[in-house]
Amino acid sequence: MNHAAPSTTPTLEPPGAQPGLARQDALPEHVEYRDRGCDLFPSCLSCPLPRCRYDEPGGVRAMLNRVRDREIRRMRFDDEVPVNEIARRFQVSRRTVFRALEPGRRTDGAAPARMQEALR
Repeated sequence: MNHAAPSTTPTLEPPGAQPGLARQDALPEHVEYRDRGCDLFPSCLSCPLPRCRYDEPGGVRAMLNRVRDREIRRMRFDDEVPVNEIARRFQVSRRTVFRALEPGRRTDGAAPARMQEALR
């Protein structure tokens, strides 16, 4: 008699799936997919964006604003550039600069050293 324990190795199939059958959400095989890109880049496969603009909440504008806000914080807290100068360089209002400087808007989760000192 063979009393081998049932296999406990994890599978990639969802619970209740029959072995050997394709997933319901799987893409069809033998279909030609055209990589048409978007209005920013002609091909998805050569796109430099870290995430597809259509998958990103807020689209490409949100991605660009995060980069801009990170640079605004660096200029203000590390280089001590005045708010008026930052607003002029980025062609935004002073209010937009102050929004980017709000503590809750930090993308790396850490408060700048000057702000940490002020909170002590």
